[in-house]
Amino acid sequence: MLRMKTADVVTGLVLCILGIAMVIGGYTMDRLEIRSIHPASIPGLVPMILGVLLAICGALLTFTSLNKSYKFDIDVDDPKMLFTALGLCLGFALVLLGWIPFAIATFIFITLASYFFRESRGETTKDKALTFAKSIAFAAIMSAAISALFRYAFLVRLP
Repeated sequence: MLRMKTADVVTGLVLCILGIAMVIGGYTMDRLEIRSIHPASIPGLVPMILGVLLAICGALLTFTSLNKSYKFDIDVDDPKMLFTALGLCLGFALVLLGWIPFAIATFIFITLASYFFRESRGETTKDKALTFAKSIAFAAIMSAAISALFRYAFLVRLP
């Protein structure tokens, strides 16, 4: 068993440091006043906002894990989940992105990830089919939402 309390404290502190670094980096980015661009549209605004949110989440994780009633252990005897996650992330980043449209790549990744990490070994074929159907529905909604967020809110051209 891995003591999650220690891992969560360290992870929370690392997230806080990373969030603060993002805020500093976003603040020190070049401004676009020369081009008469509104100050609210500075290039570092999104990284600063994300940095603040990341630092808050890191602080919450740290303080929650320092609570005396915090008791959470994870069994790492089976490395299958680690290698599955690694394979899915590498497959998404190296194989799917750039070769097929972003929304479809995201749909495939979310479908496989939600299925493999939700699936139980003792399920019947009918239960596995229902789990896969739920994974497809979840992936369709999330990939559409993620694509819309990047395209219309962040104004990012997606491949």
